[in-house]
Amino acid sequence: MTTNVLILCTHNSARSVLSEGMLNHLASQFGRDVRAYSAGSSPSGRINPFAIEALGNAGVDVSGYRSKSWDEFTGEGAPEMRVVITVCDSAAAEACPYWPGSPVKVHWGYADPSNAPGGDEGKRQAFELTRQAIGYRMMQLLMLPLDSMSNAELQEHLDRIAKS
Repeated sequence: MTTNVLILCTHNSARSVLSEGMLNHLASQFGRDVRAYSAGSSPSGRINPFAIEALGNAGVDVSGYRSKSWDEFTGEGAPEMRVVITVCDSAAAEACPYWPGSPVKVHWGYADPSNAPGGDEGKRQAFELTRQAIGYRMMQLLMLPLDSMSNAELQEHLDRIAKS
Protein backbone atom coordinates (compact mmCIF):
# COMPACT_ATOMS: atom_id res chain seq x y z
CA MET A 1 0.00 0.00 0.00
CA THR A 2 1.38 3.41 -0.97
CA THR A 3 2.50 5.66 1.87
CA ASN A 4 1.33 9.17 0.96
CA VAL A 5 3.25 12.11 2.41
CA LEU A 6 2.07 15.73 2.22
CA ILE A 7 4.73 18.40 2.68
CA LEU A 8 3.55 21.89 3.60
CA CYS A 9 5.03 25.35 3.45
CA THR A 10 3.26 28.70 3.30
CA HIS A 11 3.84 29.54 -0.39
CA ASN A 12 4.57 26.10 -1.86
CA SER A 13 7.35 27.56 -3.97
CA ALA A 14 10.67 26.42 -2.48
CA ARG A 15 11.18 24.13 0.55
CA SER A 16 8.01 22.07 0.13
CA VAL A 17 8.71 21.65 -3.58
CA LEU A 18 12.32 20.61 -2.86
CA SER A 19 10.94 18.08 -0.35
CA GLU A 20 8.34 16.67 -2.73
CA GLY A 21 10.91 16.32 -5.48
CA MET A 22 13.55 14.69 -3.29
CA LEU A 23 11.18 12.24 -1.60
CA ASN A 24 9.65 11.09 -4.89
CA HIS A 25 13.07 10.85 -6.54
CA LEU A 26 14.64 8.87 -3.70
CA ALA A 27 11.58 6.62 -3.29
CA SER A 28 11.86 5.72 -6.96
CA GLN A 29 15.61 5.06 -6.65
CA PHE A 30 15.14 2.83 -3.59
CA GLY A 31 12.06 1.06 -4.96
CA ARG A 32 9.86 2.26 -2.07
CA ASP A 33 6.09 2.63 -2.43
CA VAL A 34 6.01 6.21 -1.14
CA ARG A 35 4.38 9.18 -2.89
CA ALA A 36 5.07 12.78 -1.89
CA TYR A 37 2.86 15.78 -2.54
CA SER A 38 3.42 19.40 -1.62
CA ALA A 39 1.09 22.31 -0.96
CA GLY A 40 0.86 25.66 0.76
CA SER A 41 -1.55 27.52 3.00
CA SER A 42 -1.17 30.63 0.78
CA PRO A 43 0.38 29.33 -2.44
CA SER A 44 2.33 31.85 -4.50
CA GLY A 45 1.15 30.38 -7.78
CA ARG A 46 4.72 29.86 -8.98
CA ILE A 47 7.66 27.66 -8.10
CA ASN A 48 10.92 29.42 -7.35
CA PRO A 49 13.23 28.91 -10.35
CA PHE A 50 16.17 28.17 -8.01
CA ALA A 51 14.19 25.22 -6.60
CA ILE A 52 13.60 23.89 -10.11
CA GLU A 53 17.30 24.35 -10.90
CA ALA A 54 18.50 22.59 -7.73
CA LEU A 55 16.19 19.64 -8.31
CA GLY A 56 17.07 19.45 -12.00
CA ASN A 57 20.80 19.45 -11.19
CA ALA A 58 20.14 16.47 -8.89
CA GLY A 59 18.40 14.55 -11.67
CA VAL A 60 14.88 15.06 -10.33
CA ASP A 61 12.05 15.20 -12.89
CA VAL A 62 9.95 18.25 -12.01
CA SER A 63 7.60 18.16 -14.99
CA GLY A 64 4.07 18.86 -13.86
CA TYR A 65 5.10 20.51 -10.59
CA ARG A 66 3.06 23.56 -9.62
CA SER A 67 2.33 25.72 -6.61
CA LYS A 68 -0.98 24.60 -5.08
CA SER A 69 -3.20 25.04 -2.05
CA TRP A 70 -3.45 22.52 0.75
CA ASP A 71 -7.22 22.64 0.13
CA GLU A 72 -6.64 20.22 -2.77
CA PHE A 73 -5.79 17.55 -0.19
CA THR A 74 -8.77 17.95 2.14
CA GLY A 75 -11.68 17.23 -0.18
CA GLU A 76 -13.35 14.16 -1.50
CA GLY A 77 -11.15 12.17 -3.86
CA ALA A 78 -7.91 13.48 -2.37
CA PRO A 79 -5.29 10.85 -1.56
CA GLU A 80 -5.28 9.87 2.11
CA MET A 81 -2.06 10.99 3.77
CA ARG A 82 -0.14 8.86 6.23
CA VAL A 83 2.32 11.67 7.06
CA VAL A 84 2.07 15.47 6.98
CA ILE A 85 5.38 17.35 7.25
CA THR A 86 5.69 21.12 7.66
CA VAL A 87 8.99 22.54 6.43
CA CYS A 88 8.64 26.23 7.31
CA ASP A 89 7.98 27.71 10.72
CA SER A 90 5.06 29.88 9.60
CA ALA A 91 3.18 26.89 8.15
CA ALA A 92 3.88 24.90 11.32
CA ALA A 93 2.29 27.68 13.41
CA GLU A 94 -0.87 27.85 11.29
CA ALA A 95 -4.07 26.01 12.08
CA CYS A 96 -4.06 23.21 9.56
CA PRO A 97 -7.24 21.83 8.06
CA TYR A 98 -8.57 18.43 9.05
CA TRP A 99 -6.66 15.73 7.21
CA PRO A 100 -8.72 12.61 6.47
CA GLY A 101 -7.23 9.52 8.07
CA SER A 102 -5.57 11.39 10.96
CA PRO A 103 -2.02 11.31 9.58
CA VAL A 104 1.15 11.52 11.65
CA LYS A 105 2.35 15.15 11.77
CA VAL A 106 5.91 16.42 12.19
CA HIS A 107 7.79 19.69 11.70
CA TRP A 108 11.12 19.58 9.87
CA GLY A 109 12.02 23.26 9.62
CA TYR A 110 14.52 24.73 7.17
CA ALA A 111 15.62 28.33 6.69
CA ASP A 112 14.13 29.94 3.59
CA PRO A 113 16.80 29.75 0.85
CA SER A 114 14.93 32.49 -1.04
CA ASN A 115 16.24 34.97 1.54
CA ALA A 116 19.90 34.01 1.16
CA PRO A 117 22.34 36.91 0.69
CA GLY A 118 24.85 37.09 -2.14
CA GLY A 119 22.62 37.59 -5.16
CA ASP A 120 21.82 34.75 -7.52
CA GLU A 121 24.96 32.77 -6.64
CA GLY A 122 24.17 32.97 -2.93
CA LYS A 123 20.60 31.82 -3.55
CA ARG A 124 21.79 29.00 -5.82
CA GLN A 125 24.12 27.74 -3.08
CA ALA A 126 21.41 28.09 -0.39
CA PHE A 127 18.91 26.13 -2.47
CA GLU A 128 21.45 23.36 -3.11
CA LEU A 129 22.35 23.10 0.59
CA THR A 130 18.67 23.05 1.53
CA ARG A 131 18.01 20.35 -1.08
CA GLN A 132 20.83 18.26 0.37
CA ALA A 133 19.58 18.67 3.96
CA ILE A 134 16.06 17.74 2.89
CA GLY A 135 17.37 14.75 0.94
CA TYR A 136 19.17 13.47 4.04
CA ARG A 137 15.97 13.47 6.10
CA MET A 138 13.95 11.96 3.27
CA MET A 139 16.45 9.09 3.01
CA GLN A 140 16.02 8.48 6.74
CA LEU A 141 12.24 8.40 6.29
CA LEU A 142 12.56 5.93 3.41
CA MET A 143 14.74 3.58 5.49
CA LEU A 144 11.89 3.07 7.99
CA PRO A 145 9.75 -0.09 7.72
CA LEU A 146 6.67 2.06 7.01
CA ASP A 147 4.31 -0.82 6.22
CA SER A 148 4.88 -2.51 9.57
CA MET A 149 4.97 0.55 11.84
CA SER A 150 2.09 1.83 13.93
CA ASN A 151 1.40 5.55 13.75
CA ALA A 152 2.82 5.95 17.27
CA GLU A 153 6.07 4.24 16.25
CA LEU A 154 6.21 6.31 13.07
CA GLN A 155 5.66 9.53 15.06
CA GLU A 156 8.53 8.62 17.39
CA HIS A 157 10.91 7.97 14.48
CA LEU A 158 9.89 11.11 12.58
CA ASP A 159 10.39 13.23 15.72
CA ARG A 160 13.85 11.67 16.10
CA ILE A 161 14.67 12.51 12.46
CA ALA A 162 13.55 16.11 13.14
CA LYS A 163 16.32 16.39 15.72
CA SER A 164 19.00 15.09 13.33
